[in-house]
Amino acid sequence: MTALVLTVQRLPAAIRQHWRPLAVLGAMAALWLVAVVSVATQSVWPQPELPGGTGVTSVQQRLQAAAAATSATQIRQISVDSAVAINAALPIANLANPAAAPFRLAGSEADRARSLDCLTAAVYYEAAREPLDGQRAVAQVVLNRVRHPAYPNTVCGVVFEGARRSTGCQFSFSCDGSLRRTPMPAFWERSRQVAAAALSGYVYAPVGWATHYHANYVVPYWASSLIKSTTVGLHIFYRWRGGWGRPTAFASRYNGAEPAIAWRNGFGQPLPSGAQLASARDAAAAQAAAEAQPNTSVDSFQRAVLRRYEPIRRDTANAMITERTRTDQTMTSSQRWALTGEGGGPPQRPLGRQQAQPQAEQPRELQGVRYRWDPGPATPPPANGNAAGADAAQGTVTR
Repeated sequence: MTALVLTVQRLPAAIRQHWRPLAVLGAMAALWLVAVVSVATQSVWPQPELPGGTGVTSVQQRLQAAAAATSATQIRQISVDSAVAINAALPIANLANPAAAPFRLAGSEADRARSLDCLTAAVYYEAAREPLDGQRAVAQVVLNRVRHPAYPNTVCGVVFEGARRSTGCQFSFSCDGSLRRTPMPAFWERSRQVAAAALSGYVYAPVGWATHYHANYVVPYWASSLIKSTTVGLHIFYRWRGGWGRPTAFASRYNGAEPAIAWRNGFGQPLPSGAQLASARDAAAAQAAAEAQPNTSVDSFQRAVLRRYEPIRRDTANAMITERTRTDQTMTSSQRWALTGEGGGPPQRPLGRQQAQPQAEQPRELQGVRYRWDPGPATPPPANGNAAGADAAQGTVTR
């Protein structure tokens, strides 16, 4: 015990005497610890593959191209039951899913109002009938994208990215005509409250740093290339693979200068029902045209169409003609007479052979004169064969 006490008392002096070697040993230990942590992290979150000889800028450009390719409209056309089964078969990744950092809103009052308006639209049109957590999850994904280098660094820029194209939009509601539907006030107000809370720093932790989601009744082509993080309500959430899905990748700063996007009325896009009807009509016309080649044609958009003409009933046509002649003040009397035979001249006579009229009495000076084409009793020729003399004797004139 006495020896141990003496050793402890001598320790400070030894440290002062040998501090340089001890400092080197401490630095080596720290480097070793960093290496161990880096290897462990690499095994959980592999870094993105870097092309040979290129820098981070090239990888970021490739990531932005990949983000643009993950369109919300690129889905597999399968039945709802099949989609639900396929999505359920893909398990949630057994990896760390840290919560996102609180979002810090900046900019002028006009920018704040625009960001709130755009985020409210995303929450409303994507999850108006979802539970409160489902709406919070959608708002969290939007704000995660704002801070990721693959997406615009404004709220409105993220929400309406690709909205002016019929394909390529990042949120399907922005390009399928949903914006032409007037929001329901009660649902809109609830969505606005969720958006305001998210912009004020509220974090919905279960989705982590997810940047993608879709409904469980559709199967996008890009779903298998991402990491499935969690499920909230009817939505399934994903994040990028590799280093671009890690918290350190979300390093973009919020711009604060929100673009003024006139998103109401859907940029002139048709309503979803109208778009679906037009699509179904085009498909039916194309199929009918393929089955009846002699009667096919194409319209100005080079879509195959089948032109059909329904015969009109005579009584319907007569009623239409009568109504037009009665109401159309620009119709001339000749047109009215041609259509109805009334007005503008003598009554129109029916076409075809006319009936024979009774023969009128001949003038006195022509009485007894019979034309060659008049029917009459056959007269036997005279014996001498003088037909002309016979005609003269009969008092007829031939012409």
